Amino acid sequence: MKFSLSAVMAAALLVAAPLVSAQNVAIVNGKAVPSSRLDALVKQVEASGRPVDDTVRAQIREEVILREIFMQEAQRRGMAASPEYKAQMELARQSIMIRALFADEEKKATVTDAEAKAEYDKFVAANAGKEYRARHILVEGEDKAKALIAQIKGGASFEELAKKESKDPGSGANGGDLDWAAAGSYVTEFSEAMVKLDKGQLTDAPVKSQFGWHIIRVDDVRQAQLPAFEEVKPQIQQQLKQQKMQAFQESLRTKAKVQ
Repeated sequence: MKFSLSAVMAAALLVAAPLVSAQNVAIVNGKAVPSSRLDALVKQVEASGRPVDDTVRAQIREEVILREIFMQEAQRRGMAASPEYKAQMELARQSIMIRALFADEEKKATVTDAEAKAEYDKFVAANAGKEYRARHILVEGEDKAKALIAQIKGGASFEELAKKESKDPGSGANGGDLDWAAAGSYVTEFSEAMVKLDKGQLTDAPVKSQFGWHIIRVDDVRQAQLPAFEEVKPQIQQQLKQQKMQAFQESLRTKAKVQ
């Protein structure tokens, strides 16, 4: 049985045709649009958290085709030769390269458990101690503050006066409640006066700060409630990684010879 060369080639082309078309999204004005463009956009959409079903994939395919149509028209008009295009392309090239650099460096900027634990220990040392559940009423004048103290000592409700008179909108609406906090969370004048008070005690005299005049009451005192290491470990690791990335950038800037 004889086989002609032309028949063999024709058969080969028939087999190869589906493979070639599978590598392309479409043929636009005679130019093949590779499937890699579709794949790249699909990855971007998936990275944003949006699932890609058949409907979304079809929309992305149409986007790829439209881009090719618009690109062909832009090239026909010679826009690739314009100074504006060249400048924007250089900026885009730089952005892509810089992102790739930082992604590569971030892989190397690992944070060990020992580093994270050392950072946690520093946090504990700085925040250990007492926490105070305090309330305050903030007013503009000393006389007004003294009058309110007299009313409270006379039986008036601290909480109701705070809602009515306090210039601190955040705590005032909650009866002056400042929630649990360490003394160091407040301005010096406030914290110094607060730590002298016992549980349930009210300041005898108003306390002046940069914000005005405070009437302070301590409702409760406790030892600081700090989270366990394992609870905050991911946040600490992320913070340390960011610090390493910042140090990397600063080191490059320092070593660079800029004239």
